[in-house]
Amino acid sequence: MSAPAPDMIPGRVPHRQARWYRALAVVAALLIALMIGVTCIDVFGRYLLNRPFGGAYELTQMLLAALVFVALPLTTADGGHVEVDLALHMFSRRVQVLMGRLAGLVSAAALAYFAWRLAVIGLDQWHEGTRSASLMLPMAPLAFLAAISCAVSSLILILPRDEVAA
Repeated sequence: MSAPAPDMIPGRVPHRQARWYRALAVVAALLIALMIGVTCIDVFGRYLLNRPFGGAYELTQMLLAALVFVALPLTTADGGHVEVDLALHMFSRRVQVLMGRLAGLVSAAALAYFAWRLAVIGLDQWHEGTRSASLMLPMAPLAFLAAISCAVSSLILILPRDEVAA
């Protein structure tokens, strides 16, 4: 294993230095900023100008969905998903590692299935021209974003840790 980069904060995971990780983190931050902006515009318009932002609720829902799926690979790479390990300490270290790998493979398979289903849904929405109710925004790109996110997260779970950091 190579030495950490000179600008590494002690305890920081090396994959956080990877370009893909930083790019996704920037996109997630932009989505949060957009959600804050939409909310501020809506509140300002509603209470000060008596003219609320008509599609604020719908746009916030879509931005939140995008944020969740952009953050999914980040959370997966960080190992930040919820885990319940009430009895794990009762097993040997070797069994614990094997159970962790098995859990990773099951999770990867589930995420791969979700990616496939979301891609199918996105294609259906694309062909049908499905749009949101009030702003008439196309829905397919959100489904494709979710599918890509699940596929990337599945790959992160399968790849060795040092390849995730690249």
